[in-house]
Amino acid sequence: MSDTQQAMALLIGSFSKYAGKEGDKHTLSKTELKELLQNELGDLLGKANDKEAVDRIFKGLDTNQDNSVDFNEFTNMVSCLTVMCHEYFIKK
Repeated sequence: MSDTQQAMALLIGSFSKYAGKEGDKHTLSKTELKELLQNELGDLLGKANDKEAVDRIFKGLDTNQDNSVDFNEFTNMVSCLTVMCHEYFIKK
């Protein structure tokens, strides 16, 4: 398996690990998103324990305003974070 395939599998696996703990296995609730942010991206997102910050992240991701974050909405966050990290490391 190539590095790209491994990265995609890891992304899908991370989403699936948290989605559906409170219902729909294809979406993240706010609680599931918070748990994912804390456990998987805690070092990158130092504000994962800040309720207001999580509320803002959730609201920004939930583009269709259905009170859940689907995989497409989740990958938008991952893409933005990846671009930010890339820019940071290029400057270093």
